[in-house]
Amino acid sequence: MEKVTVKDIARMKGTGKIVMVTAYDYPMAKIVDSAGVDMILVGDSLAMVVLGYPTTHGVTLRDMLRHTMAVARAKPRALVVGDMPFGSYETSNSKAVRSAIAFVRAGAEAVKLEGGSEYADRVKAIVKAGIPVMGHIGLTPQRYLKYGGYKPRGRRLDEIRQLLLDAEALQEAGAFSLVIEFTAAEVAELITRKLQIPTICIGSGLHCDGQVLVLHDILGLSEHTPPFAKKYVDLKQIIAQAVSSYAREVREGLFPGPEHTVVRLKEPLDLESLLRDIGERSSH
Repeated sequence: MEKVTVKDIARMKGTGKIVMVTAYDYPMAKIVDSAGVDMILVGDSLAMVVLGYPTTHGVTLRDMLRHTMAVARAKPRALVVGDMPFGSYETSNSKAVRSAIAFVRAGAEAVKLEGGSEYADRVKAIVKAGIPVMGHIGLTPQRYLKYGGYKPRGRRLDEIRQLLLDAEALQEAGAFSLVIEFTAAEVAELITRKLQIPTICIGSGLHCDGQVLVLHDILGLSEHTPPFAKKYVDLKQIIAQAVSSYAREVREGLFPGPEHTVVRLKEPLDLESLLRDIGERSSH
């Protein structure tokens, strides 16, 4: 199957079938790509689900680039999107472009940044440099301090107006798609209808052009699963059971068994005589 590009994603506008999922390393990128997703987001959720930080603020640009490289080495068919972390684009257009270029050199085929019309100039500058940009409005976790926590957006008229303005500003700046996080489903539907670019929902209902979830939420590995995520398997329990079985077998002398002892001597040896010989040589 051919490599997914931003033009392919654009052609999926109106289908409601775009599938995006996060991945942060080579093996998981291979697995999710084999499952047929359209986009792999190397998300700044890396901070919490992999590196153990309490918020996304802890992850650095260097962290994100290293994990983007790991995902890119899987050579996925899916489009690889690098998530620009807190502090990598806010202060100037030139810094934003430098950070985006670093993502492309790491193997990303597009970048994502959070924020609305206040960051439209950043999007425009990055796109001008030849790099596709995915926008992100609604709940923007990098700005949770500004909003007093991880609260839904777009429930009041003033917020709805601002979300519409933000969406249109990002589209006009050249974004090829837009994530809408944790808003009322009706608002996400309205934005989706108004925009010509695809929308990707997370916690914002069915009426976007696609959906995205954090892989660790899907697999049941997250410590704190958001209310809008769905756990498709309890992999945490499966892993714990497997490791527990391994530990028990080691302690009971059941592992490794004969079938796991694969190195064989090439010729018969009297090991006791060998030990005596070594002992005699060392004594001299």
